[in-house]
Amino acid sequence: MIKLALTGSIGMGKSATAAMFAARGVPVYDADAAVHAVYAPGGEAVAPIEAEFPGVTGNLGGIDRAKLRQRVIDDSAAMKRLEAIVHPIVGGLQRAFLEKAAADGHAIVVLDIPLLFETGGEKRADAILVVSAPPDVQKARVLARGQMTEAEFEAILARQVPDSVKRGRADFVIDTSRGFAHAEQRVDEILAELRARAAGGQDKTG
Repeated sequence: MIKLALTGSIGMGKSATAAMFAARGVPVYDADAAVHAVYAPGGEAVAPIEAEFPGVTGNLGGIDRAKLRQRVIDDSAAMKRLEAIVHPIVGGLQRAFLEKAAADGHAIVVLDIPLLFETGGEKRADAILVVSAPPDVQKARVLARGQMTEAEFEAILARQVPDSVKRGRADFVIDTSRGFAHAEQRVDEILAELRARAAGGQDKTG
């Protein structure tokens, strides 16, 4: 089973690209969705995060991500403590996803992981797809969401591996600024290549 890691900096179009693979019947593991699940009321990460960062639980019993972001965004040590809590939990969800996909007989899966290089996740992938866009397009997309300030956006960018480095380490790149038709075509081309590779048994295990 070929594991294609899909990554890219904030605002580059990972979700839209992941949806294109899903529409073609490829199972997609969404790392962000997994984090949302463990942050939700009753989620596995809620209690240990609240213990480490008191006061970040919202009124409904889940983690208030805005409050949590304020606690860690400018504090690298705090971010490391948070990652030490969340990454093992989310890693278990990813392993369960891979086991199910393998049992269901899928030849290719997509692992949508925003912080792929930052967490060493590329070591567990057979191929890497980076979605990219020019900096002005990226910034406009993020700020248009209205979910963070420009300062918060810049702080997140500073923690992420630069886009140019990601592209240099990728097996495939999709420039999402060129529109959906271009992205759809690239997805089809990538899948054709990976299916040929899968037929030859060129994948990693574990």
